[in-house]
Amino acid sequence: MASELHFDALLPSEMALKAEQVGVNKASLPLRRLVPLGVLAGAFIGLGAMFATVVTADTGITPGIAKLLGGVVFSLGLILVVVSGAELFTGNTLIVMAYASRKVTARQLLRNWGVVYVSNFVGAVGVAALVAMSGRMGTGANSIGDRALTIAETKGSVHFGEAIVSGVLANVLVCLAVWMTMSAHTLIDKIAVIVPPVAAFVAAGFEHSVANMYFFPVALFHGATADYPHVAWDTFLVHNLLPVTIGNALGGAVLVGLVYWFVYLRRRPDDA
Repeated sequence: MASELHFDALLPSEMALKAEQVGVNKASLPLRRLVPLGVLAGAFIGLGAMFATVVTADTGITPGIAKLLGGVVFSLGLILVVVSGAELFTGNTLIVMAYASRKVTARQLLRNWGVVYVSNFVGAVGVAALVAMSGRMGTGANSIGDRALTIAETKGSVHFGEAIVSGVLANVLVCLAVWMTMSAHTLIDKIAVIVPPVAAFVAAGFEHSVANMYFFPVALFHGATADYPHVAWDTFLVHNLLPVTIGNALGGAVLVGLVYWFVYLRRRPDDA
């Protein structure tokens, strides 16, 4: 007998069980699948970042509205990751739920994070290189290129400690978006819950490690000048990507993953 089809969103307790199982599945992926899916995720986030750069270039509108529009279109990246299927480091910090339930080993967890992180880097930088080679950065009186340089310069000027906190806040919102997709049954449901949190973190200017794997390289490939002293590889890798990655891991794994594990999955003596 065919099972009955339900369209009601899953409850948080059911979402937690689903997230735990998803974590087990992700941690068990062989490298032949994990690597290309990680590259795809980096590329997808790069495409979303490219879209946001174009939309916010020389808009002539209120800065707050421009940031909001940039955030809305940037959500394309996470939509592609979730709907098309890809492995994103920031979202995969939720695998910690399966680890806390002892269904995934520390080795499996760190293997997934490490492989996916490097693969995301390759995909994001690859898209940045393609965008730079396309010649589109110089269009609109170089407005797109100038916007890319301004974004990278702004990110590069964030202090180390602030970058960690900004990374925490960014991935709290990203992981909440991923968490809410666990309740969805349809494509429309997934898209609807992804856009607001992603738009919020982009509009607020918080730092996302994989997005920055696109933003800095595309600016560097376009060509930094003395007017953009923070657009440099060492600034990117040491003073931005490192603290932002630390913040992303803390925000996603601790403030979202472990909190929901503690509330819904931690076994207590009085549990029946």
